[in-house]
Amino acid sequence: MNQTSVEDLPKVELELLLKAYRLMLTAKAMADTYEENKAICSKYVHSTSRGHEAIQLATAFHITHKDFLSVYYRDESILLGIGMKPYELMLQLMAKREDPFSGGRTYYGHPSLRREGMPVIPHQSSATGMQAIPATGMAHALAYLESQQLQNPQDERVVVCSLGDGSVTEGEVAEAFQMAVLKKLPIIYLVQDNDWGISAKGTEMRAMDAYEYAAGFKGMERIRVDGADFVESYQGMAEAFRIARQERRPVLVHAKCPLLGHHTSGVRREWYRGDNLQEHSLLDPLPKLGTYLLELGMSADELIDIAQEVKQDVQTQYEQALAAENPDPATFHLHEFAPTPVTEEKGTRTPANAEKSTMVDAALHAVDEILRQYPEALFYGQDVGGELGGVFREAALLAKKYGDDRVFNTPIQEAYIIGSTTGMSAVGAKPIVEIQFADYIWPGINQLVEELSKSCYLSMGKFPVQSLIRVPIGAYGGGGPYHSGSVESTLLNIRGIKVVYPSNAADMKGLMKAAFLDPNPVVMLEHKGLYWSKVPGTEDAKTLEPDADYVLPLGKAHVVQQASEEQIRQGNSLTVITYGMGVYWAKSASKQLAGSVEIVDLRTLNPLDYEAVEASVKRHGKVLVLTEEPLMNSFAESLAGRISRTCFTSLDAPVFTLGAENLPAVPLNVELEKMMLPNADKVLAAMTELLEY
Repeated sequence: MNQTSVEDLPKVELELLLKAYRLMLTAKAMADTYEENKAICSKYVHSTSRGHEAIQLATAFHITHKDFLSVYYRDESILLGIGMKPYELMLQLMAKREDPFSGGRTYYGHPSLRREGMPVIPHQSSATGMQAIPATGMAHALAYLESQQLQNPQDERVVVCSLGDGSVTEGEVAEAFQMAVLKKLPIIYLVQDNDWGISAKGTEMRAMDAYEYAAGFKGMERIRVDGADFVESYQGMAEAFRIARQERRPVLVHAKCPLLGHHTSGVRREWYRGDNLQEHSLLDPLPKLGTYLLELGMSADELIDIAQEVKQDVQTQYEQALAAENPDPATFHLHEFAPTPVTEEKGTRTPANAEKSTMVDAALHAVDEILRQYPEALFYGQDVGGELGGVFREAALLAKKYGDDRVFNTPIQEAYIIGSTTGMSAVGAKPIVEIQFADYIWPGINQLVEELSKSCYLSMGKFPVQSLIRVPIGAYGGGGPYHSGSVESTLLNIRGIKVVYPSNAADMKGLMKAAFLDPNPVVMLEHKGLYWSKVPGTEDAKTLEPDADYVLPLGKAHVVQQASEEQIRQGNSLTVITYGMGVYWAKSASKQLAGSVEIVDLRTLNPLDYEAVEASVKRHGKVLVLTEEPLMNSFAESLAGRISRTCFTSLDAPVFTLGAENLPAVPLNVELEKMMLPNADKVLAAMTELLEY
């Protein structure tokens, strides 16, 4: 139906009305206090819930400790409604040490909470609209875990995702809505519409409101409420929660609200609102609820007493927060990553009677073994499910073996594929996802940067994101400009994620297992030209396949070829620091320089085994850093610069670098491709020049 009626729902009890009124007064007193002390309180930008209190409290009163909550930066009253104290929110306002969400690391109204008796609130960014994907990932995880009998559907857990109406125009919100209706997920999208962005009005930003927009998503239940009327809001949210809990399908609640405060403390209302502020003030939910309480028999003196009591309480808590300790500066670096359980190589790398395996098959077997051992694990991406099992057959038959709930195709939605893993991880699912080609990763970078990479650090370790992201990468044989790119330098500029790049089947399997077990986001770059060892010179990428217990820690480089002691003594040796296809270019080239070339396969680019790099450089005094990427401003150049600084006294020559030509894309024609990319001949020329230096 187009709109659920709330007229026949039961009346709201007086006790609940009084609780709402007290908390509305609390929110107002907090906003007034921040304004009265703006020299202190506006040191860091904040936003308040003034005008939105009714719908926010109505929402909070329906959430249980079993649920999951995704709020946006104006949702202060939701936090008050679930039981947070003004003091706790003020600690975040002033970036204090005991800020319960982030220890002073992130903005006011950006919670991350695991607390008994309250809903789980995973970390999310303040990039408007982006929270819709992680939140939908939470609901997706709930549906998945229920389908596997790993959670009880009778618990009726739901996710609430709060959005401002302006954010609904984001493309990522459309991706979230699409998956919610496609998978029939138990999620409530609460859209609070105050008709403003920052200074842009709704008429400037959209052709329709969120309620009208949601009509295009078949299966999305829609409810309109007056977000400034607590009773109507409470009844509307009661129906939304009933649908999500009992019918296990998505609901959008569109709540019209006035904006009574500043957009944020940094963008003050008097700068641009004009008469609009007075118009919105007439819709203030606080006096509206006060009038209703008077009609129910409360006296004006009783309401005045409550207001005075609340104001004094807020003032006391403000003074306590002001006096609280600041963070210890020495702790600034903590929680970049959560500790990983895989710290040493275990299992059997070369089992007796093992057969040789290609890299693509080793990866397939690793995922198969993970799915068999960990029922909370699932695998999804474009074309990995169904009959095909991936465009490289890297998931062949897994969907038939484990079912469509565990191994499935997604729409063409790279942002959802990556960003949903944040929500999945917070709920307890363990996602493995695939981006079909490295060149397609760009629509997902927003989520990777803002949601996955920052979550552990900004939540003080409460919400690391366990996410294994598989990305076929690299060029060979005429793949062309949209299927051949190398993206590792871009990824390595994202702090808070790990980047792995195996060059053979055994490493692929061991690193895949370790990446899955790592509680942090890991991007696994898998070179397509090494998948089957069909490219001349890459035969060694096919190895004996390790056993099912084999794990290889991230951050451990491997010397795949050593120089002879004689050549080292004669000063006629060098080391090649490389990874991926570079290993095989170096191997092929070094056949012409017997005993003179050591090859270090980094295997993991972050964390980087720099100790192994330094040891190799100091052993030889000459070094070539080799990559498939265009060289300018690359990881390889950065590494070369670091080597030049830390190994300067050990070097007998400048640090050489070799990579692809600095062009925007890999051309389709194989001869043009050959001219752009490194190869064994180019590597040999660089090695010869370096040895003769």
